Amino acid sequence: MAKKIKKVTVPHCSECESFKSSMFCSVNITEEKSLSDNKVHNLFKKGQIVFYEGQQSKNLFCIFSGKVKISKMGDDGKEQIVRFAKKGDVIGYRALLSGEKYFASASVIEDAIICWFPKNIIDELLDKNPKFSMQTIKLLSKDLRIAEQIILNMAQKPVRNRLAEVLLMLKEYYGIDEQTHTINTTLSREEIANIAGTSTESCIRILSEFNNDGVIKIIGKNIKIENIPKLLQIANITE
Repeated sequence: MAKKIKKVTVPHCSECESFKSSMFCSVNITEEKSLSDNKVHNLFKKGQIVFYEGQQSKNLFCIFSGKVKISKMGDDGKEQIVRFAKKGDVIGYRALLSGEKYFASASVIEDAIICWFPKNIIDELLDKNPKFSMQTIKLLSKDLRIAEQIILNMAQKPVRNRLAEVLLMLKEYYGIDEQTHTINTTLSREEIANIAGTSTESCIRILSEFNNDGVIKIIGKNIKIENIPKLLQIANITE
């Protein structure tokens, strides 16, 4: 667990926008109070680790603000980004529910304030609140669907198609910056390559091709999508 940087404050769970939009939306007032009274929160700076792959799970994490990536280290020592998490998302629940160690690591890609709830509080919720249990099942099912799609893409789609789909996924998940009109997250070319399952060199080359073809516009580290229909076509996705 990362060390505490400085004192930060977050509202009571009942007043938290992130809490209300998360899997906790079905809890009652008493359960909400129990969660709020037992939670711990901390500020994590960009690059800090929230939890490590192989570490025993003891908490469920809820992101109050900021952005996090979930990644696993391959046998070749190369990082593979599994998914992303943002404001209102919960992470670390699969290992917590199964009683296993973390399958992957979580690290911060944009300064984040994260709350976490102890396992016994979550276990009590699952035992007593059927709606919360159903929300958890839905979340696990969604993650399974995404994982299956990633495996399918890796097996069947060429790198160029996968990279186009990654850009569309980032746009859909993080949205567009109102001022720059670029995808509202800044990832290194290596991180983008890791999502697409390719080398950094191939990622840079293909992004340059997309830029030259007018499909995207590279603005420093940021990317602006100029031609969504064309990108959808490259990704072999129908609207």
